[in-house]
Amino acid sequence: MKRIVSILFNRVFMVALAIILQFSWIFFTLYDFSIRFTFVDIGIRVLSYIVALTVINNWSNPYYKLVWTFTILALPLLGITLYAAFGRSELTKKTQRRMDAVHREISACLKTDTDAIAGLKEADPGVAQQSKYIRDWAQFPLYKNSKTKYYPCGEMMFADMLEAMRRAEKFIFLEYFIIEDGVMLQQILDILKEKVKKGVCVRLIYDDFGCIKTLPGNFGETLRAIGVEYAAFNPFRPILSIILNNRDHRKILVVDGQVGFTGGINIADEYINEKVRFGYWKDAGIEVKGEAVWSLTTMFLEMWNYIKETSEDYLDYLPQIYNKKQNPADGYVQPYSDTPLDHENVGENIYLNIINHAKQYVYIFTPYLIVDNEMTIALQNAAKCGIDVRIVTPDIPDKKLVFLLTQSYYEQLIQNGVRIYQYTPGFIHAKCFVCDDKVATVGTVNLDYRSLYLHFECGVFMYRSQAVMQIKQDALDTIEKSREISLEFCHPSRTERAAPVCALDVI
Repeated sequence: MKRIVSILFNRVFMVALAIILQFSWIFFTLYDFSIRFTFVDIGIRVLSYIVALTVINNWSNPYYKLVWTFTILALPLLGITLYAAFGRSELTKKTQRRMDAVHREISACLKTDTDAIAGLKEADPGVAQQSKYIRDWAQFPLYKNSKTKYYPCGEMMFADMLEAMRRAEKFIFLEYFIIEDGVMLQQILDILKEKVKKGVCVRLIYDDFGCIKTLPGNFGETLRAIGVEYAAFNPFRPILSIILNNRDHRKILVVDGQVGFTGGINIADEYINEKVRFGYWKDAGIEVKGEAVWSLTTMFLEMWNYIKETSEDYLDYLPQIYNKKQNPADGYVQPYSDTPLDHENVGENIYLNIINHAKQYVYIFTPYLIVDNEMTIALQNAAKCGIDVRIVTPDIPDKKLVFLLTQSYYEQLIQNGVRIYQYTPGFIHAKCFVCDDKVATVGTVNLDYRSLYLHFECGVFMYRSQAVMQIKQDALDTIEKSREISLEFCHPSRTERAAPVCALDVI
């Protein structure tokens, strides 16, 4: 009984119920009017054609257009109502204007390093083209005077995150999709509390929906009590709105502008295997030191000033001196972010560029493999051309339905030469690509629709950085611990596909 009561009064349930009631009221009101009045019914049908034409003319994925167009034309009233609530990936015009204003301020602070561009072009013209795409379309520069370190699991990265925060002298910025109370959060809060006492500026951004089931209602009061400034992205309110589609899925920690961390690791105990949920939690992260940290800093400041509706002198957070002796140049590094504000799918296109430029191999870690036609064709064509394409997905998933969708892509990919593995020790949450011993990216971008089209995401693109070979070695080690999927496994009669556990958590 207590469990039922707790579910009924849970914030997720209450908000979801309110949204369902609003959606139902709109739908049945329009339905009632369409039955009573012929002109309303005709108007809805005319509107369905207009909306369908709008969808067709949008700059979006063809599959996405096909599904919405079919739904709108086949079921006009339901299709229009669903599309109005959930179909559009962009933010409201007011929200977008505010974000654009902040972005212009940030862009003015990101300077192009012409020496780095020339050096990469001389070293590898093909990779220079990939870097140019990030520079021109994601608007994040290329850096040479930076150093990277790859982490094959959350617990290893967490140790360095704590050490970096302990050394903070000016500021600590944290931006995470999920934050949950536990060993990981308490150790971080202990450090933040001490740093605030010493005058360090500490700011924290969390996604309200990502934390809706993990944070207590008084979390803001806890942060205020220790002097931490905080902001919740896109608060999950019981109001039907398209902005509910957009979430801040990024994971960023920046300390003094000298060191930054990103990757798949949120602030919750399963990410460092202090809590076991789906076997061993295999994640990945990247540490960046030197000039490239400035891009991670600006990503955080852009989101902070958007949420807070503030403006400040961003260059106050740009270090005047980098310790080049301690952090010598290590290849080329280019952090980037992706947003739903434009029609440029930066995260997906970076992945596609890596696949399409591959000469020898592409190894991929992803928790979800729900790919569109362009990604499917790119993977298959690479494999058909003799490229060693390998993808590692979980063997113990976090969401059964999503996992079944992931497995539905196996047969076609395998038939066309792509090798797929399931990580048998547990759940793999890492989002990594490594290619030809020279190019890699680590970040927050999953191979699914929401991550590629609807979320704020980030990653780090690298060329000949030391992390590249670290990622390759981790990929080979992980594949050794995984089982390769055969075409026999893909047959629907196989019972082994029904084994995974089910969870409803959003990662």
